[in-house]
Amino acid sequence: MLSTKSPTKEELAAASGKTVPDLIAPDLKVLFCGINPGLYTAIKGHHFARPGNRFWPTLHAAGFTPAKYQPHQESDLLQLGYGITNVVGRATASAAELSKAELIEGGITLVEKVILYQPQVLALLGLSAYRVAFGKATAAIGLQEQTIGQTRLWVLPNPSGLNAHFPPKKLAAIYHELHEYVAQPEG
Repeated sequence: MLSTKSPTKEELAAASGKTVPDLIAPDLKVLFCGINPGLYTAIKGHHFARPGNRFWPTLHAAGFTPAKYQPHQESDLLQLGYGITNVVGRATASAAELSKAELIEGGITLVEKVILYQPQVLALLGLSAYRVAFGKATAAIGLQEQTIGQTRLWVLPNPSGLNAHFPPKKLAAIYHELHEYVAQPEG
């Protein structure tokens, strides 16, 4: 049975700097890339575990999953051709705690990971983090001109519940554009 107890302030503080393992395999359709794990996520050990995060409902609403997955079901994504990683591995209370240098270093590590695993698309979940990590100050949401080898880059809005610019339906519609892109036959 899964624990539904909320972490204490002490447990949250102790999670600072922890990491969550990548959910990754070669030749994925999409490798979703968060900015970095939050403290709640680090405690739970599953990506996008904080209850207010809209990643899992958005994946389902956009057509990526047959049902609304819970964070503990994340490994089921691999069977569907999807994985999850982060630009920066260390957990923080807020992505704002990350330095520009950490994001740039994370971008370099991410490029190495993409070259190794060769997903069809690397989907970065956060425009500001993409702009810093990849040095693309004028980038916008959507498919990017930049590639990493044969891997296309796609920037999506951050699914955090704090991202008020993208209400759930708008968020799902934007994620659905990526789903339609990877559902097309190659060639």
